[in-house]
Amino acid sequence: MSKQKNKRLVRRYYEEVGNTGDVDRIADFISPDYVEVHDNTRYPIGIEGAKAHITGGHETYSDLRLTVDRQIAEGDWVATQVTVRGIHSGGAWMGIKPTGKPIEFSCVNLDKVINGRIVEHGGAANMLDPLLKVGAIKVVGPEDD
Repeated sequence: MSKQKNKRLVRRYYEEVGNTGDVDRIADFISPDYVEVHDNTRYPIGIEGAKAHITGGHETYSDLRLTVDRQIAEGDWVATQVTVRGIHSGGAWMGIKPTGKPIEFSCVNLDKVINGRIVEHGGAANMLDPLLKVGAIKVVGPEDD
């Protein structure tokens, strides 16, 4: 596939599956051999793992919205900057009970596309701000004298 087709496929996956939670369409975008990479460790989760990831996000955050801000493609790889928004109103998030507070964070995802399907996904998210907003992290400074 061309770089443009790869970018379109990844964008459509975020918009048509990530935004809607329509996991019945995952096989249109994700390879059965799908792997997620976190901290340089590869986790072969396949289609069922991808479904669980999307479902978990929608159960934790009501009004979950992914906005594709920009994309760059090189070879089989697509880099996508995404802004994620939602309300932390569902299940626990990283052990934090629902707060009812809005979250917003940016991330950069790297997706590898082979034969018209995403085979690998990884990236990094700026989680400091949302964790501060929901009270999971408190800023501690020097005590006043």
